[in-house]
Amino acid sequence: MAIQEPSGAPSALTSSALAAIRRTSAVDTVRARISLAVDLGLLAPGERLPNVQATAAALGVGEITVRRALRTLEDEGVVQRRPGRTGGTFIAERPRRRTVAQVAAYREDSERVHRLIDERIVLEAGFAHLAAERLDQPGLDRLDQCVREMDAAGSWAEFHAGDKRFHLALAEAAGLPSALAMYERVTGELYAYFLPYPLDYLRGSNEQHKAIRAALGARDAALAAGLLRDHVAELHHSMYVGFADSDNDNTQRGDDG
Repeated sequence: MAIQEPSGAPSALTSSALAAIRRTSAVDTVRARISLAVDLGLLAPGERLPNVQATAAALGVGEITVRRALRTLEDEGVVQRRPGRTGGTFIAERPRRRTVAQVAAYREDSERVHRLIDERIVLEAGFAHLAAERLDQPGLDRLDQCVREMDAAGSWAEFHAGDKRFHLALAEAAGLPSALAMYERVTGELYAYFLPYPLDYLRGSNEQHKAIRAALGARDAALAAGLLRDHVAELHHSMYVGFADSDNDNTQRGDDG
């Protein structure tokens, strides 16, 4: 089953029936995202993947889809599944690379991804400016809880869940339902392209969340908006579309890395 368009009004900039990812089945999108993360060095050989439930939630698909994708990736030599209490699914010690043809869809949609990031920058910077004036203590406490969850996250999937809650809570605090619906559409489309990231990188991202929270607590609207703008703008470089050099390096090393 192909990935469905999130509900809400379409965007003249980004919504397109011709987007390459829309021609890719849900199982193959999971295969492509994990395979691409391995190719780019974001998932290391021997690294344990989150359980099926957490992986499904983080990638926005069903658990059956994840199980099917992992079975195929195991057949392709990208992951290994180990039984027992200490078992699970792990990146192979010498994973085969560039085995999933559907990865090309993510490359083809690079321009679309950059447009989505720009839309998100505009929306979230505006939300932060308004939220600095409107957030009450319960709202700030909600952001603090999200930050603690991300600090305690044991996997990229757990961190991603906390990250989504943090940004949604901030967006809701702006008090603009129509803009919030647009934001949910943009992020819904953008999340379809997200890849697993190393926890060390994600923890650095959470330090930025803490600085944004501090600016909001100080009711410094200009600072909060600027920090949020810079935080989201990093996606232009940190998402898969910004890892071309690393990808080229991996290509030169060949299939066995």
